[in-house]
Amino acid sequence: MMTEAERASIAADGTDGLLEKRGKGVFHIHTLGCQMNVHDSERIAGVLEANGYVPATEDQINDNDLDLLVLNTCAVRENAAERMYGTIGRFNRVKLVRPNLQIAVGGCMAQLDRKKIADTAPWVSAVFGTKNIEDLPKLLDQNRATGKAQVQVTEQLRQFPSQLPAARASRISSWVAISVGCNNTCTFCIVPTTRGKEKDRRPGDILDEIRQCVADGAKEVTLLGQNVNSFGYGIGDRYAFSKLLRACGTIDGLERVRFTSPHPAAFTDDVIAAMAETPNIMHQLHFPLQSGSDRILRAMRRSYRSAKFLDILGRIRAAMPDAQISTDIIVGFPGETEEDFQQTMDVVRQARFSSAFTFIYSPRPGTPAAAMEQIPRDVVQDRFDRLVALQEQITEENLATFEGRDVEVMITGKLGKKDTDTHRVTGREKTGVLVHIGVPEGEPVPEIGDFVTATVTHAGRHNLLADPDVAAGQTYSVRH
Repeated sequence: MMTEAERASIAADGTDGLLEKRGKGVFHIHTLGCQMNVHDSERIAGVLEANGYVPATEDQINDNDLDLLVLNTCAVRENAAERMYGTIGRFNRVKLVRPNLQIAVGGCMAQLDRKKIADTAPWVSAVFGTKNIEDLPKLLDQNRATGKAQVQVTEQLRQFPSQLPAARASRISSWVAISVGCNNTCTFCIVPTTRGKEKDRRPGDILDEIRQCVADGAKEVTLLGQNVNSFGYGIGDRYAFSKLLRACGTIDGLERVRFTSPHPAAFTDDVIAAMAETPNIMHQLHFPLQSGSDRILRAMRRSYRSAKFLDILGRIRAAMPDAQISTDIIVGFPGETEEDFQQTMDVVRQARFSSAFTFIYSPRPGTPAAAMEQIPRDVVQDRFDRLVALQEQITEENLATFEGRDVEVMITGKLGKKDTDTHRVTGREKTGVLVHIGVPEGEPVPEIGDFVTATVTHAGRHNLLADPDVAAGQTYSVRH
């Protein structure tokens, strides 16, 4: 690992070959938050690489042999903000050892707390908003020239992040944003403030990007939007999203399409039909409930009630009996009573979600709910624990139904040898369930991106195991 003095001497004369290997600097991006943030980090990496920066290797990350650390932040929950400031503090400890290290903070918390970050963390070189990804290289240059922190946060969307270059984190699975922003006014949510009003991309541009992803080796895409199924509403085409899904079915080489996250109020019959009738649209759905109490849903400004939610869920399952449906639930929203909570538990029992992302409500400054009367933490924790226990039981029972069935798994990684004869590979079956597969002796070991059909032999609490015995008639086959 080079010392700071060695790097300074290289930068001074520009003659050492090591400089070429490091370009304008070796960078690493640390991402907090949702899939949209993960995709934004791919765009940040793409912009940096296009401007001469070099992504760090695993060894360089482990050794802190870095010239630039980028933190892409989330603002949805209180603990995300706490994690951001804690991470910035850890980055400072690296900078104390490596004074030339630049630190940049972007994403939703940068959009909200731009001044606070710059004031409380003077070691940060650049702060950039969700709509300023393309400005990061310029901000870093200005910081190097002036020694002062550079802050640029734009409120208006100038261009879709999808127009920027991307360094995809996966060769076989790609994120494709179809819209940015949100038009809803949920009282607990800060996203409209950090991401702005909803803006949709042109369908042709989206399909062109998907085709390019497939040409580059992707076999699966996930369509992203804060309210992905309200795509097209801004131009008065309520069928735009179902049309987009059906158009994805015409793209040669595109094996699997997923999307997240839809809003229940905009989940219409044409979308259900498009999912059921388009072969490469996977029967996996993240369907945020938030609460099973109509009174709390009203206080949240969620534009559906529990009966409508369950009715839509029933229509989805009638069209796709194999659908795996996950959800989001907030526990302890201001004013929630034990009766309200029991109504949520009742909906969970009826819905039988495959999994649930359960959150203890945390007030976000600037949202209406933050000014409401809060519930004691011990009461909320007790409700949270009971909800998690119920969902864990349902998840385990759901996974048990896979035992003995053949599933097709797209391989996304390898876990190493199980023993001297059997390798482990891992991936997701069509409805998104994680599957670990033991390769039978004498059978071909699949590569990442291959498809394996195998018999499920055991259901865990959160994943499936497939250790097929081919001699006993269980299934194992590989498709490239």
